[in-house]
Amino acid sequence: MVIDSGEHILSKQPPQHIAIIMDGNGRWAKARNLPRTAGHQQGIEACKRAVKSAGELDIPYLTLFGFSTENWNRPAAEVNELMRLLRMYLRSETAELHRGNVKMQMIGERAAFSPDLLTLIENAENLTKDNDGLNLTIALNYGGRDDILRAASNMALSMKEQGVEPSFENVQEHFPSYLMTKDKPDPDILIRTSGEQRISNFLLWQCAYSEFIYTDTLWPDFDKMDMQKAIEEFQGRDRRYGAIEVSK
Repeated sequence: MVIDSGEHILSKQPPQHIAIIMDGNGRWAKARNLPRTAGHQQGIEACKRAVKSAGELDIPYLTLFGFSTENWNRPAAEVNELMRLLRMYLRSETAELHRGNVKMQMIGERAAFSPDLLTLIENAENLTKDNDGLNLTIALNYGGRDDILRAASNMALSMKEQGVEPSFENVQEHFPSYLMTKDKPDPDILIRTSGEQRISNFLLWQCAYSEFIYTDTLWPDFDKMDMQKAIEEFQGRDRRYGAIEVSK
């Protein structure tokens, strides 16, 4: 614990889960007169640094927004490059993640991906599934609205098959177990890089009480110091979850 100049007690509780919207690859490249693909390539290096940093900072859960359901609307050449980089990352980093005791999982709708890419994803998940270090989640073809709609649909079907009468209390208790993040705590921190200040359809349900932290740093430049700054800002915030502290 630390007391600030206003005698307000700030918690030094470390975050359990950091989620990151990785933004700014294109602007990073443009500022250097490079093609957007160069920015995405450097973005992969930033992903590696983020995973390493989270492990060194003892963060149990890290979720990276790699590719959204809306990203398919980008030019075909850029989408193909992103898929190429994803393949490259999985081929080069899966063994390294395993050596680092990282458990990697993917959330998102898988049907749109090519069979060879799905094989790489599944191989990474299977190889690392028993690791008990950092829990790394990569959101691919993921959308928060899609997650909620699929969860609602699956829950309704399950309740119908079981002959369970829906009620507010029943839905409230069990709904989170139908989300793609069912085995993960909600993010304590949502970081968005590049200065943009929107959630972009990412973890809409899960971020209901997350602390939003925006940084002007472009994703390819994001490093351990940036993550530490976000953690320090988080630790200085007063999280009340809608309640207030009653004076004694």
